[in-house]
Amino acid sequence: MYLVTGATGNVGAEVVRALAEAGEPVRAMSRSGRAEGLPPGVAAVAGDLNRPETVREVLDGVRSLFLMPGYEGQSRILADARASGVAHVVLLSGKSAELDDDNAVTRYLRAAESQVRASGLSWTFVRPVSFMSNALALADQIRKGDEVRVPFLGVRTADISPYDIAQVAARALREAGHEGRVRTVTGPESLLPSDRVRILGEVLGRDLRTVGLTDDEARASMGAHFPAPYVDAFFRFFVDGILDESQVLPTVQEVTGAAPRTFEQWARAHMDAF
Repeated sequence: MYLVTGATGNVGAEVVRALAEAGEPVRAMSRSGRAEGLPPGVAAVAGDLNRPETVREVLDGVRSLFLMPGYEGQSRILADARASGVAHVVLLSGKSAELDDDNAVTRYLRAAESQVRASGLSWTFVRPVSFMSNALALADQIRKGDEVRVPFLGVRTADISPYDIAQVAARALREAGHEGRVRTVTGPESLLPSDRVRILGEVLGRDLRTVGLTDDEARASMGAHFPAPYVDAFFRFFVDGILDESQVLPTVQEVTGAAPRTFEQWARAHMDAF
């Protein structure tokens, strides 16, 4: 039995699907415990990672656990998992966990990894770069017109599809040989924000134009959606340049045997969102 936390999120939902398609028994945990949209045969369970007592009861019989980071109950959940006989945990982390920098993002990722290392459980860390699904934040602009305003205009990133993150995570959950490994995963191409806007335009049959936000405009825009410490972290990463997400790595191909999806493939699969 596999327990997938964050089972309704971008990555968690794909992990559930990957395991179910492989014929594995899966419990899909979300706060609501809703079963709508889950693959046939997947058991929906309710649990809150900030309230470990709600997770304890769904650990029985679980062999491997897919864990989201950054929740207050993580240490207790890991202890309960070990006591329940869970053998392996795959933690969704991030490439910024490798940085020696004290900001809101690196702090919670490094803390999550440290707790897993100290748990006594076998583990794998999956560290993606920026998600292709972040482009969904542009949907409102694109629906309103052809001008698309974006931050960090000169920053290249090798964004990855949540599908490919999940394929790597599912392999690490199911197969031997991933214990004690850090899997940093990227997409197959390094793109500028303007490249992604252009590709979205081609997919949608639109002549979209990219306009770069000033740093002050970017702060204001991101501040409407993220707490200030997280906005500060993004500026450390992409304005101060302490995080390089431009390098394309072969990890997805090596782990799964399949090339990761391109941004165009991702965009075509999500056309309806725009």
